[in-house]
Amino acid sequence: MAFRRRVFYIPGFDPFPPRKYREIYRREGAAQARLSGYDLSMKPSKGGWTVRSGDVETQVEVLVWTDIVQSSMQTGIAATYLQLARTAWTYIASGALFRLARLRKGPVIAALYPVVALLLQLAVALLAGWLVAQVPWGWLLSLPVVWLVLRWFRRHDRILAWYLMHDYAFSARYRGANPPALEARMEAFRQRVSEALADEVDEVLVVGHSSGAYIGISVVADVLRGGAQGPLALLTLGQVVPMVSFLPAAKRLRGDLHDLATTDVPWVDVTAPGDGCAFALCDPVCVSGVAPLGKRWPLVVSAAFSQTLSPERWRALRWKFWALHFQYLHAFDSGDYDYFAITAGPMTLAERYAGRAPSKSRIETPLSGFTDR
Repeated sequence: MAFRRRVFYIPGFDPFPPRKYREIYRREGAAQARLSGYDLSMKPSKGGWTVRSGDVETQVEVLVWTDIVQSSMQTGIAATYLQLARTAWTYIASGALFRLARLRKGPVIAALYPVVALLLQLAVALLAGWLVAQVPWGWLLSLPVVWLVLRWFRRHDRILAWYLMHDYAFSARYRGANPPALEARMEAFRQRVSEALADEVDEVLVVGHSSGAYIGISVVADVLRGGAQGPLALLTLGQVVPMVSFLPAAKRLRGDLHDLATTDVPWVDVTAPGDGCAFALCDPVCVSGVAPLGKRWPLVVSAAFSQTLSPERWRALRWKFWALHFQYLHAFDSGDYDYFAITAGPMTLAERYAGRAPSKSRIETPLSGFTDR
């Protein structure tokens, strides 16, 4: 009998439609199949795509929250700078920023980058406005010039400063609590996963990437609370959980981390020190200060980019931080992490990582200033 799997992929804070991830899977899956010597074919299906590899059939569905992301980004220039001030204050006043810096400096630098970039752009715009004001009657045009310069920066956001500002502001707006629209969408996600578990499948795998990791954690926790049973597993990739769980109102997420840590649901967390946007090798349960007695999960493993990518590819990608943050969804030259074997191969996540020791370099020190749940 063929092995049947359902995969629910939860993207991070991404305004692009699901076909982006379908194309990544098509291109990189074919590359990984050539490198690893197995067969892999796929075709589009409703809400995602279907993958076949030998006797394995996998249906991949993207759990979409793109519209929520797009809505949160539809703010004016002044509102974005207000978001900047509010987000910075939330992380600084709560002490989360300083605790996160003790955990991993890379993602904290990534979080500060849009703040610095937008302030520099504001300085350039103000300078332009001041220069215009020096000519006769120029003061009438100075404010419009400031606005036009900032508008140009926003429309040509090749350095992703405005996008990243919206990303961090989204998490900080409710001080770590989920916005109502996201909470409602997560309930819909729970229903989709629960329905899949009721089918005759060999595995239901929830995959969360980046911000989608903490959404996936809460969705799986909700599925279990709802009483659904079956071959459920969780894979988190390039997670940024502490950016949320360290905030004062993230009680819901901290509770979910605590509860999932002792369940029978296998949970593998994959990051890499080369990914400066993720909290690499940071056990999200432990560092959030909510590890229960008898903790089992997650199994923290490293994708070790410098070892699993060829020297040529590593040199080409080493300073492309955004590309490295998405590398988990791409082909690797070697190593035991293979996204396509995990999602389309004949072994369940539990079988694939059975007996696998966690990374020796993992960080488990509790550093969150807030542990209530």
